[in-house]
Formats: sequence, C-alpha cells, structure tokens
Amino acid sequence: MKSWTSRPVPTLPGSMPAIRLFDTAAGRETALDAGPSPSMYVCGITPYDATHMGHAASYVAFDLLNRVWRDAGHRVAYVQNVTDVDDPLLERATATGVDWRDLAASQIELFQTDMEALNVLAPDRYVGAVESIALIVPAVEKLVALGLAYTVQGSNGEPDGDVYYDVEAAGKQSVAPDAWTLGAISGLAESEMLELFAERGGDPGRAGKRQALDPLLWRVAREGEPHWPGASLGAGRPGWHIECTVIAQQYLPAPFTVQGGGSDLVFPHHEMGAGHAYSLAGVPLARHYAHAGMVGLDGEKMSKSKGNLVLVSRLRAAGEDPAAIRLAILAHHYRSDWSWTDEGFAAAKAEISLWRQALGHAPEGSAAPLVARMRDALAADLNAPAAVAAVSQWAQQAMSDGGPASLTDQALVSDAVDALLGVVL
Repeated sequence: MKSWTSRPVPTLPGSMPAIRLFDTAAGRETALDAGPSPSMYVCGITPYDATHMGHAASYVAFDLLNRVWRDAGHRVAYVQNVTDVDDPLLERATATGVDWRDLAASQIELFQTDMEALNVLAPDRYVGAVESIALIVPAVEKLVALGLAYTVQGSNGEPDGDVYYDVEAAGKQSVAPDAWTLGAISGLAESEMLELFAERGGDPGRAGKRQALDPLLWRVAREGEPHWPGASLGAGRPGWHIECTVIAQQYLPAPFTVQGGGSDLVFPHHEMGAGHAYSLAGVPLARHYAHAGMVGLDGEKMSKSKGNLVLVSRLRAAGEDPAAIRLAILAHHYRSDWSWTDEGFAAAKAEISLWRQALGHAPEGSAAPLVARMRDALAADLNAPAAVAAVSQWAQQAMSDGGPASLTDQALVSDAVDALLGVVL
C-alpha cells in the first residue's frame, strides 16, 4: 500500500545524546541500545472514520522518536499497518450504506493527508491487512500445527471453524528468560485483563473457547462478510492481533527495537501480538514497548464510539495551521493523558506566532545552545514540553533583545525546530 510523502528533514550540526525511553513492559525508563539501524512498528488505524486528535497525538509521539534517531545519525526502519478489514469498518459501512472497500480507501486517503499536513514522517512500509492475508494464513496454520491454536465449534447460528490462540499453552512453551507469558507486556492481573478484553474487541464469553482470554486468529466466512482463501483454515479473514505480528515479522528484524501505539493497545493488542510472535519465531517481537497517553475533550476520553472527536481534517478545513495543531500536541508529554481545549490551541497558535517573529531577531550565537537544550530534552523520554519551553524562552529573549537577526542562527533555529519537533516555521 502506498504511503504518504515526507518533507525533507534538515541535517543539524552536532549530535543527539544517548536516548532513553519509558518501556511499558519493564515499567521504567531504559536506554535504547538500537545499534546503527533502529527499527519501529507503530500500529495503524482501522479506517472507518477520520483522524481524531488521539490518533494524531500517538503518531506525532512516535514521529519524535523517529526524528531523534535520525538526528543521532541512524537509518531507521519504520513499519505501520492499516487494519483495512475489521468489524468496526464493516459495521460502519453497513450503517452508512457505503461499500466497505470504498469507506476504507477514503479514510486511508484522509488519514495520510492529515499525517502529511502534520509533518509526520512516512513509514518505510505502510501495509494493509488485506494485502497480508497470504502471509497470515500460514502463520495461523503453524500455530495450529504447534498445538498453540485450536478451532471452535459454532453455536447460536455461528459456523464451525473459528481459530483461537491458546494463551495457556503458549505461556508454557518455553522457560527461556525472554519467553512470553500472559501479562509479560501489560503487567495486569487476570481480572483486569478480562475487563479490558471485553471492552477492546475480545469475546471472553464465546462458547467453546478453552480460556476466556484466548484471542481470535482466524474468523471463518460468514454470509455477507468479506472473506479470502484460508487453505486448511477454510475461507475467512484474520483476527486483529495476528495481523500486526505477521506484518512486523515480515518487514522488520526479530526482535525489532520499539513497538509503539496508544496506551489502549497495551492489552490485549500488544500483549497478544507478543505472544503470537514468540510462538512463531521463538524470540520476542520487540525489545521495548512504548505507549502514548489518551487524549480527551473537556475531561472525557476522545473516541469514535463516544462521538466526542476533534478531527484534524476539520481544523485544517477551517483554515487552522497544521504546525499549530502539532505544537498544541507537543505541549503535552507523550505518555500523559490530556484534554484538547480551545484555550490550549489558542496558546499554541500564539506560541508559534512568537517563534516566527523571533526568527527575525535571532541573536548571534544563540542557536547552538538552544539546539543542545532541545536535544537533551528529547533524549530524556521524548520530553517535548521541555523542548518547546526551550524554544519559547529563546524566542522571548530574542524579542526582548530586538536586534537584527544573525542569518546563520536564524537558519539553524528554523532547521532545528523542523528536524527535532517537526514544526515548520
């Protein structure tokens, strides 16, 4: 699947300090020993509605990681999926009377346009679930052959043959120190898992399952639903977690450096994906797991199901500057939960206006210390608010001095804000 187009990233003098990131699985901030070629997988959208601010905040967060790695001189391998067939998409298509393929295509195009406007660097590979089915089928067949997956008989009008992952059997497959067991990524108690599993697309009450938390790997064909050849599995379509696992294993090293996404993906999505990966390859899926916080509106979580969305596309259509939208996001640490407010957006617009005015008064010799402060902030768990504060302090001082600009410092500040924060001045 074609991705969007990235703006060129300016190259800065100097170097990025060692990067530390909060690892969800470890429960602490850790040094990223990424080697010369770090790799990252960030879970993509299910394209049944437009990009809301929660999506934007997550992709901007991992764009920061991409940028600091690049500033450190690394060549980054970045993969993102798109779940272009899934229950929410099919339900929305039915409710609106639009063919599910057309709905997916239109929302993918809108998402990519939003990402390009927000100056989010495009992944090297942008991969759809549908185009990956030929890879997913043999992976599920392997899990069945290993005794780590099983079929369920239908009930209440459902057909026979849905395939589920056996979390108990998978958790016993190895005693190696890095082996996966249920809870290894999330650290949750079983009672917490059961609650979240039901909320986030799981089916703990499905008759015939061995364990309530066993996730779906392959859904056999139902009348009126899209389906594809599944070899020994029978015609059907893939479950959610196995999709990301197979795509990541196909296009990234094993293990890759960072698995990223919103904090609502820690369980069950990243937990189960890690299990699938270990069962298939005998090594962890990722070395580190990092998660962005949730974004709300007026104190309530922003979600498609609640309908309380602030859409990037609507702000853009209203003539708002995408750089100001991005700066409003960067005012919050990526791991924090926060709410979008008119006051916060107004502050971001005022701030970017100040930065742009200050470029015309950039004091000689002021840029290099600013770049160092920005790098130090971002190397410390992507502390964008501290980096933003450093630029604002520089801008206030430049405006206070009020002298003519040093063209060299003016260019370096502009390049640094673009390269490190992704904000175009």
